[in-house]
Amino acid sequence: MPVADPVARLAAELSEAAGAPIELERPSDPAHGDYATNAALRLAPERRQAPRELAEELAASVTRLAAVERAEIAGPGFVNLWLTDAWLADALAEVVERGRDFGGGEPEQRGRFQVEMVSANPTGPITVASARNGAYGDSVARLLEFAGHEVEREYYYNDSGAQMEKFRASVEARRRGEEPPEDGYQGAYIDELAASDDDPVPRMLEQIERTLDRFRVHFDSWVLQSQLEGRLDEFLPRLDTYEKDGAVWARSSKYSDEDDRVLIRSPDQGGGPTYRAADVVYLADKLERGFDRAIYVLGADHHGTRNWYAAVARMLGYDPERIEVLLYQLVHLTSGGQQRKMSKRRGDVVFLEEFIDEVGVDAARWYLVNRGPDQTIEIDVDLAAERSQKNPVYYVQYAHARIAGILRNAGGEPSSSLLPSQPLEAEERELIKRLLEFPIVAAEATERRGPQGIPVYAIRVADDFHRFYHEHRVLGSESEAFRLALVRATQNVIARSLDLVGVEAPERM
Repeated sequence: MPVADPVARLAAELSEAAGAPIELERPSDPAHGDYATNAALRLAPERRQAPRELAEELAASVTRLAAVERAEIAGPGFVNLWLTDAWLADALAEVVERGRDFGGGEPEQRGRFQVEMVSANPTGPITVASARNGAYGDSVARLLEFAGHEVEREYYYNDSGAQMEKFRASVEARRRGEEPPEDGYQGAYIDELAASDDDPVPRMLEQIERTLDRFRVHFDSWVLQSQLEGRLDEFLPRLDTYEKDGAVWARSSKYSDEDDRVLIRSPDQGGGPTYRAADVVYLADKLERGFDRAIYVLGADHHGTRNWYAAVARMLGYDPERIEVLLYQLVHLTSGGQQRKMSKRRGDVVFLEEFIDEVGVDAARWYLVNRGPDQTIEIDVDLAAERSQKNPVYYVQYAHARIAGILRNAGGEPSSSLLPSQPLEAEERELIKRLLEFPIVAAEATERRGPQGIPVYAIRVADDFHRFYHEHRVLGSESEAFRLALVRATQNVIARSLDLVGVEAPERM
């Protein structure tokens, strides 16, 4: 739960005064109050009262609180509430006091989470498609940390198997001056690797790590598939298996998977362990390291096997609730109205490094998380690279930088007194209420593993700030001290929102 959530605390006070649970929401039109509740509509059947009659009782109860200036009944039984300037000022003081920690959590039980993400085979540089995995997974990790949990980020890479053999064969072919195999890998990066005689895999991995560091995705640990496969004999006896056509199968369909899976190939197929066999060892390895929850971030092409992990957990005797699979859809880039094609093997892929060079890290991170993971993303590269307020990430960053300029010009520390010297203006009230939404926005984004809610919220904060700043002077006004506190709180909330999606909050632009 959030440490400081004035709105949640107000709802609790209202519930106690009314003798009934009250949930608050902001009306879309401020003329309908600062907050509203449909509690009377919900409780009327249980209380066997007319909704409006019950609404009148609730309104009478809650107006006894110092925070409530007045309450009105609307429609079939809604209760609209107007709050006092003093309550809003006190709530703003909490936001200021918490600084960039406002909205963060202090869970009753601190969990240990592992987020395994990207995990692309080191057969080429990181692509924009894999970058969505990193941006999404890292933002989920940031949200979990902000909620008060311990998080470890891990990269699992395949350093053996058919794809790695094709990759090495492609590099070797170029070293001989030949074309790569038909099903091998093409592109300038293969020629660059061929210029050296060493194993291309470690070099490719180093490049991947450098790129992800630049992308602000930093890993705590790296795991090799080959190391895990060496422990397979420890776990095979614990699985429900059978032999068929010379291969060893896991009877995973019995444990809620869609199909049974091959663990050991038949002799005529090489007789080696499959990728699924390494999955078994990896899952056990994760949980045996003491993580309460192992989160896999996977592309939509893994949809058919998402139940496999829970099935393995059941076979090994682990709670399947400790396994979580997050799936994300594809990324399409457009430029000049044309879609760019992407295929690592053909060599016409768009690599993350190139994308960052074009649009910058901030825009790359923003655009790769500003849609839900279940939606395909189409990024207009021309817009993403544009440094104007038509570009949403620039628009939000500009609000932060503008506030930084106001605070620089103010000089010194703002007054500790947040008592407004005159009645709050409508734009001040709206901006305060927008800031007070942040704890629930962050909590919902964390619970739903949906960081896309953060950019949407950040744009709304920027909207409300720009509207306030357009209408009211800060420096030199009669309300200077109060307004400096308001813009400082706004700056902190914007900075934290940007950080949660891996975007910087510049002081100057």
